[in-house]
Amino acid sequence: MSARGCPHNAHNAENGRVYAHRPARRRFAPLALALPVLFAGCSADPPADPAPPTSAPRPVGMDAARDELAALAAAAQDRHLVARYTLRVDGVADRLILVTSANDGSWRVDIPGGALGGTADVSLAATSEGLFQCALPTPTRPEPASCVRLGERDDTLPRRLDPRVQHPFTDWLDVLTDRRAPLSVSPAMAPAGATGSCYSVETTAASINPPLDVGIYCFDADGTLTAVRAAFGTLTLAVPPEPAPASVQLAGPVVEGEPLGVAAPVVDPTAPAGTDVPEPEVTGTP
Repeated sequence: MSARGCPHNAHNAENGRVYAHRPARRRFAPLALALPVLFAGCSADPPADPAPPTSAPRPVGMDAARDELAALAAAAQDRHLVARYTLRVDGVADRLILVTSANDGSWRVDIPGGALGGTADVSLAATSEGLFQCALPTPTRPEPASCVRLGERDDTLPRRLDPRVQHPFTDWLDVLTDRRAPLSVSPAMAPAGATGSCYSVETTAASINPPLDVGIYCFDADGTLTAVRAAFGTLTLAVPPEPAPASVQLAGPVVEGEPLGVAAPVVDPTAPAGTDVPEPEVTGTP
């Protein structure tokens, strides 16, 4: 045996005796079984334990879902079309939303019941001239369509003017493509009547003004938004999209005046019939 107890001669005789008369199979069988144990005891020191990870691993599925959604949202930014969506809100009759994303980057979203507590139809549009709200004629408001300029095309709407339905087709796409945005994304089931790949989106940072509504977002492979379930309701693509125009057209001429707020006007019981009290100003960032 060596200094470390390893055998130098594997055929040493037991107690100095050699059993030459035993058959080779029986003489070497116990020794053959013992050799792996002996040599295992003589091996080098076992490898050190691997270093602990420096951060907790992220679930692979979540990373993959975030990447997939970001890619689809990027495709949606380049997708130009005319599309009609059914808007479903609890307690309200379904409405048809018309979305136009033109080839020059301008956009327009027509929203029935988008103002004055659901009693007025409006259109929001962004062109090279700015951001506009247009009041559309309805049976209760038969005046011709007219538009008011709200600001620059990338300005943020104040909350009192914001129906929110236009966001999934405009600025929320920027958030979905931004990997730095505090979002958690996971695969989700499509809302009833919807198609495409769907993802549940949550915010991971507490904020008074989150960058988008949490909910479910669905896209076709070409970037067409097929459904959204968010705080404002559920949008579902109603019919296949149509080709986009070169540019969007405002619903009417631009005039001086006040835009229509989303809230219903306050009625002063002491005022003459048909007189509305101006809406209270809502402060804060949308």
